Amino acid sequence: VQLVESGGGLVQAGGSLRLSCAASGIRFSSNTMAWYRQAPGNERDLVALITNGGSPNYVDSVKGRFTISRDNTKATVYLQMNSLKPEDTAVYYCRAFAPDTWGKGTQVTVSS
Repeated sequence: VQLVESGGGLVQAGGSLRLSCAASGIRFSSNTMAWYRQAPGNERDLVALITNGGSPNYVDSVKGRFTISRDNTKATVYLQMNSLKPEDTAVYYCRAFAPDTWGKGTQVTVSS
């Protein structure tokens, strides 16, 4: 069972990034998938999730800026992040729920 994130990096405020999370060893199409983030000194918090039926949910702070999507044929979940702000700076983690599995994370840094 493995989740591998990619797509992080350094971007200026107002810019965009697209994160990817490739899954293996899980029943991806039947899994709810989620993105979390953790800034230094903070807890790991939910950013967005997408159900196995494709319904997305977002925390208020990213609504209208971030879009979560999935491609079951590629066993991959995405997080399109637009209008990035310095407060979005964090390590972003992918999570599957069955079984409970986390990726190792990808760093996103937004400069002001």
